[in-house]
Amino acid sequence: MEFIIVTGVSGSGKSCVVKALEDIGFFCIDNMPPQLIHKFADICEGNSSMEKVALVTDIRGGELFLQLRDSVEEMRRLGLNIKVLFLYADHDVVKRRYKETRRKHPLQDYCDGDIDKAISKEFEILMPVRENSDYCIDTSLMTTAKLKENVLNLFLEDISESMIINCVSFGFKYGVPDEADLVFDVRCLPNPFYVPELKHKTGMEAEVRDFVMKHETAQALQSKLFDLIDFLIPQYISEGKSQLVIAFGCTGGKHRSVTFAENMFRHLSEKKLTVRLLHRDCSK
Repeated sequence: MEFIIVTGVSGSGKSCVVKALEDIGFFCIDNMPPQLIHKFADICEGNSSMEKVALVTDIRGGELFLQLRDSVEEMRRLGLNIKVLFLYADHDVVKRRYKETRRKHPLQDYCDGDIDKAISKEFEILMPVRENSDYCIDTSLMTTAKLKENVLNLFLEDISESMIINCVSFGFKYGVPDEADLVFDVRCLPNPFYVPELKHKTGMEAEVRDFVMKHETAQALQSKLFDLIDFLIPQYISEGKSQLVIAFGCTGGKHRSVTFAENMFRHLSEKKLTVRLLHRDCSK
């Protein structure tokens, strides 16, 4: 089981990290007291659906949080493979972020409402935790996308696994899919609908795909689309995009669009990307 504790300075980006971990399959829980972590770990040990777990624990837990170091050491003695990810940012950056969000620092009341004293006090309290962490990330100059990329680089062997790609076919007469990021119109290609023996078949069948792809225009279009998608995917991944929907449309969503969605699905699968296939209107 992969078990990660996310902690660090308030305002350093822990919420962003949790979202990134959820996108790659981690079961995440926010604001858990350190004393409960080992009990939750026991529950996860016997649950095959919780092979990747991330917990956030921080100064919001008050005095309970001070026992984090002891809790981590005890769990490691018991043989649990646990990693601690610590996030921090410069004093002025944290102060600016709190001003922008208009949220109150967890220690602000303790420090008589003084945000500077609250930030300094938290840094002081967290220093031993930082020194004993497995990973430390300074988010002072990081965009959200860059922070997510850093997290994925830490916990994914292949960062391409961080994005799910959906290849969708559809018919324009039923409307363009609202969730589509990229839409390609393949109605410019010869239509198998007008070939009697192919009219009632779909692009999932070899005869239809062969008919569509035997034309030079279809081959040229597919080659250009493959090149375009191969170029775009790394850009989307580096930007932190977790899902990409590529939609192919023809008139009825049965022949040409299905053929191109099938071919794109196979092309991306061969590149070991995480790809799904959906023919929205094929049965209409």
